[in-house]
Amino acid sequence: MEDTLRKTPLHGEHVGLGGKMVPFAGYEMPVQYPTGITAEHQAVREAAGLFDVSHMGEFVARGPDALGLIQRVVVNDAAALEVGQAQYSAMCRTDGGIIDDLLVYRFADRWMLVVNASNRDRDWEWITRHVKELDVQLEDRSDETVLIALQGPRSRRILALITDLDVEAIAYYRFAEGRVAGKDAVIAGTGYTGEDGFELYLKADDAVAVWRALLAAGRASGLVPAGLGARDSLRLEMGYMLFGNDLDEDHTPLEAGLGWITKLEKGEFNGRTALSAQKVHGVKRRLVGIKLKERGFPRPGYEVLEDGQPVGVVTSGTVSPSLGIGIALAWVPARLAGPRTELAISLRGKPVRAEVVRPPFYTTGSIRR
Repeated sequence: MEDTLRKTPLHGEHVGLGGKMVPFAGYEMPVQYPTGITAEHQAVREAAGLFDVSHMGEFVARGPDALGLIQRVVVNDAAALEVGQAQYSAMCRTDGGIIDDLLVYRFADRWMLVVNASNRDRDWEWITRHVKELDVQLEDRSDETVLIALQGPRSRRILALITDLDVEAIAYYRFAEGRVAGKDAVIAGTGYTGEDGFELYLKADDAVAVWRALLAAGRASGLVPAGLGARDSLRLEMGYMLFGNDLDEDHTPLEAGLGWITKLEKGEFNGRTALSAQKVHGVKRRLVGIKLKERGFPRPGYEVLEDGQPVGVVTSGTVSPSLGIGIALAWVPARLAGPRTELAISLRGKPVRAEVVRPPFYTTGSIRR
């Protein structure tokens, strides 16, 4: 099994730092380092953490019809982007089911789509299927690209030590091209933690040098390497969704509470007819945040109960390291999606009292919106 797993260019760095390596989305990735998930989580909330997220996929589109292709396959309005701006979006099937959620970046001469690692091959096939007669050149740059995420309230002071850019000028969901530790990089004000920070796109050959330079620059500020475990608990405290857990082809963006990225008015796109009908008729189920009112650890697959009867299922769950309570995302009937709705989660056959809340669960992060 391990022989078939891909390794990012930073694999040796993780092993050297004592990272516990696990299979994830076809890669061997660090789930935690010797400090442990909770310590890594708190470091990101209070200081800074460094993540290798190079398993993500990067597709580049160029040509006169590049925007037209993107508009056809995503639900958000990429035409609204300025050069140097990024956007959260999703791709849907004809019936509105979510194929993947992704980021769209607009450069002066190209576009970049950043997709989930587990969906990379399928996403590529789906996008190329829609090229048809369009004048667009597509390139899969995933294997040549490394993605490092520097996240936490001290991220700006750390990055400023080793970049030629004014990091204060890089706002939320904006990006710039410059140099980090002497290497060419795209520096984006994006992330998955709810804290201020950056995601750095680099050439694979430059990964180790930049990773080491960041750790050295951040040592005095409390920067630590962080793994998938902390990444998951951080994103769940913010109510950020994970494809394959919370999002999938059997659910639509409107059901998932992503109506804010679904621009039905922008013109034709894949899934628009189905989503327009769903908006008119309403959804029958919703993805909601749930907070336990008693001690317990909600896990994916646990049943959500109303008056003792199963009505839904947990898709993501944990005990929040920041809040000390059980939190979860779950699919429930739309009639139960209102905040403060009383429910329960079945923890090993025992109903534990809970209520619906509107994410984020954690509201005091340093993210600069």
